Amino acid sequence: TMSTGTLNTAVEFDPLYFGLRQKEGRIYTDEEVATLPFIYTSHPYYHEWVMRKHSQKALLSYINSKKIFSNILEVGCGNGWLSSRIAKETKADVTGLDINTYELQQAERVFRNVSNLNFISGSLQSDQFRDEKFDMILFAASIQYFPSLKQIIQIAIEHLTLQGEVHIMDSPFYHIQETAAASQRTKEYYKALGFEAMAGHYYHHQLAELEYFQYKILHHPNSWKNKLSIKKNPFYWISIKNRYQ
Repeated sequence: TMSTGTLNTAVEFDPLYFGLRQKEGRIYTDEEVATLPFIYTSHPYYHEWVMRKHSQKALLSYINSKKIFSNILEVGCGNGWLSSRIAKETKADVTGLDINTYELQQAERVFRNVSNLNFISGSLQSDQFRDEKFDMILFAASIQYFPSLKQIIQIAIEHLTLQGEVHIMDSPFYHIQETAAASQRTKEYYKALGFEAMAGHYYHHQLAELEYFQYKILHHPNSWKNKLSIKKNPFYWISIKNRYQ
């Protein structure tokens, strides 16, 4: 079962996160969710969605080129747009997992007709996943909500099939010397929006924390290729193989 700590965190996090998303204008209508990552050009987050569209495209071609991913879990799937894209454009069975009640209900509503897709409320640490194994466990724009990077990756690896991989995308990683300043910016940002408590649920992870694992950088934000690209993606894309490979 979830530890009481995790449960308390979830109980506190859910309304806080939803309130913040509302304030930021990140709660989308069912019609908008159904077409994501495509959204109208006048939308305030249009450029962010252009970027997510490119990272999604890269992920889909990676999944389809490998032929080993028949069972995929997305941790922190939110409104389910990415899980649904993976389900529709690959042959995999896809599970979306989240603790955010509102977005998860929306995901179930909007994508109920996608047969190889299902959504679960809860966390990877809970009993319901004890014997579950996946070929890919994906954290897309969600890893920053886990206090310990090493711990959540270790848990994810325990739920991989032998050839399985953990993927982290669309989330910031920091160098040790940048972390304090980034943390301060986050606090100020949430305070300005009136959600000061949210800073206690947002974590600034460092690449150095992944040293323990067999990881590979599939997209490097500081590479020349990215710097010269029109479609700049500021986030790392990292894959971690099962330690038995």
